[in-house]
Amino acid sequence: MAELELIPVRTRILTDKDNIVDIIEQYAKADVGPDDVISVAESVVAITQGRITRPEDLKPGLLARVMCRFVPQKGSLSSVYGMQAAMNMEGEWRFFFAMIAGLLAKLVGKNGVFYELAGEQAALIDDVTGTMPPFDKHIVFGPVNPAGVAEQIKQRLGCYGATVADVNDLKRSRIVGISAGLDARLLAKTLIDNPFGNASQKTPIVIIKNYARAQAVVAG
Repeated sequence: MAELELIPVRTRILTDKDNIVDIIEQYAKADVGPDDVISVAESVVAITQGRITRPEDLKPGLLARVMCRFVPQKGSLSSVYGMQAAMNMEGEWRFFFAMIAGLLAKLVGKNGVFYELAGEQAALIDDVTGTMPPFDKHIVFGPVNPAGVAEQIKQRLGCYGATVADVNDLKRSRIVGISAGLDARLLAKTLIDNPFGNASQKTPIVIIKNYARAQAVVAG
């Protein structure tokens, strides 16, 4: 049986003028087989969809300036601009009440309530330096219809499946969008060591070789 293998795919710098499915076909098609899963970084999918803004185009309000202080420094929402951008997408008062509920929940030992209530942009938004140059000077929102993007990739490339993933070097791995028939939990574990390179490496695409055969063995 062939061994499960993660292969990063190098591309050029991608912009909002690109179509992510076309790019994957251009750079990865020669290495993709019917048993493989294609994974692409969610921030790069969002960039190709034009889901970006510049901090200088935002006007942070008092609520954003206060609330960002309650977010750990490694989080994108710890920036006043990241907080304001996410609030613009999901609603200021939604964020406010989510923050209050989250703080109260922490008092009884329950974590993650803020992100459950604030909307998906709270978890997906990337502040400046959080993605590949030259967009490391931009705030990048979460992608639109990531499950639909994954299905398009699967159909175009003829692979076993595809996924849009949000993974970082802090061992946080989240599947944002996935094609039908795949297990998001297992794929998140497969990508936990962050094989993507969204900065100077320019490897936002990862081919998970022999995934279907590996899963068949586990199931059997």
